[in-house]
Amino acid sequence: MAEKNENDKTTRYNEISQRHGDPWIWGIYFMLLAISIVESYSASSREVAAQGVYMPMIKQCIFLALGAVCVVFLSRVDYNKSLFLYIMIPGLAIFTVMSLGYVMLFGKIINGARRAMDILPGLTLQPAELAKLSIVTLLSYILAKSQKNKDISNAGLMGAAAAVAVYGGLMIKSGLTNTLLLICISGSMLLIGGAKLKKIAYLMAFFAVMVGTFYIIKHNNDKKDDVMKQTQIEMRASDPSEAYVGDSTAPNAYREVNREGLRISRVQQWLKSDSLVYMPITNQNQQEMFSRMAQAHGGLIGVGVGKSRECSRLPLAFSDYIFSIIVEELGFVGGLFVLFLYLSLLGRAAMIVQRSKRVLPSLLVIGMASFITFQALFHMAINVGVFPVSGQPLPLISKGGTSILVISIAFGVMLSVSRTIANYGNNKNKEPETSTLEGLDAENPTQIPKNVWK
Repeated sequence: MAEKNENDKTTRYNEISQRHGDPWIWGIYFMLLAISIVESYSASSREVAAQGVYMPMIKQCIFLALGAVCVVFLSRVDYNKSLFLYIMIPGLAIFTVMSLGYVMLFGKIINGARRAMDILPGLTLQPAELAKLSIVTLLSYILAKSQKNKDISNAGLMGAAAAVAVYGGLMIKSGLTNTLLLICISGSMLLIGGAKLKKIAYLMAFFAVMVGTFYIIKHNNDKKDDVMKQTQIEMRASDPSEAYVGDSTAPNAYREVNREGLRISRVQQWLKSDSLVYMPITNQNQQEMFSRMAQAHGGLIGVGVGKSRECSRLPLAFSDYIFSIIVEELGFVGGLFVLFLYLSLLGRAAMIVQRSKRVLPSLLVIGMASFITFQALFHMAINVGVFPVSGQPLPLISKGGTSILVISIAFGVMLSVSRTIANYGNNKNKEPETSTLEGLDAENPTQIPKNVWK
């Protein structure tokens, strides 16, 4: 009897997967949507004061709705189709590199760094978010194309390293954590792609050299910029008619600042974070102070939804520090539940990977899940003080149109892959799972043979 019930559950599960994609991924997606709607509104006190009671929530719901459309549409697409692969791999890569290059030179300054570009009046795009999605699809193609005896060829390894180096170099001015995220994502994809540990170690050493080289170049450029700006300030002081493009009287959010000095000060502040309780609240440490106060106020089970005390004082509570508001309102238990959702997504992706016959879908699924999970872990680590202060949104929960749409696309791709895998080889479709692009049919080195896909 128990065996019959288990078979019924498996059959029902397979039917849902074949029609809509993995139901566990759908469940995680809907849970994150619900948390996003509730908590982003709770964390919007500052925006409510400036824009009205409902406007922040309307904006968030619009982006979530657009994201939902992307998820539903992509979940119905067979990821093997050449049009889909051309758009998601070379098309997205070209657009991302061009956007990153433009932002690096002419981008809109947000919180002291060039991060965004205007698309339409009132609508901006942050290419750094696109880069996380693009690097997954690009590495999936490179690593699948370079499979050799269930290993990655040296040429494929160098191609992956070059892709990460280019993206990381273009993103270095928008935030070092984005570059570190790319390295973490690429490392997880190399493991699933079958690369030997020795090769992964070589690649990590290359990344370390790359980061060091970028740091030296950036350090020298910042010193030259500081000298030039100081000269302009002195010229302006002696002759008020002299124009100075980087006017130091401009608000910090709209003025590019020395990122190296900012990073060093944040690391120094982080090293002293254990003594925050003894420090006065200043402009330099207010994010850490109010974030810790919010989490302490939440306790074990929280103060209740909508009853946050610190949301009106904590800067960027609706984006970079929304996890602190979640812990304040839902407590330690609520914070653990949110962490569990992201880790469950990674675990579910691992189960799909083990049952996929080919390496390309395996890399796509684990890459998307790693991207979402690592970003969530980085956000939480910053909020609780494990990492120094840096801007990283909580996937699908923090406010930010580009981030929401990119994460939604990642969910759509995972659902597309899971649905396609479930359909190939079932009773109605005996055709093998093959790609429409030549050279992308390499066998998955981590496959665990199963009679039932579950």
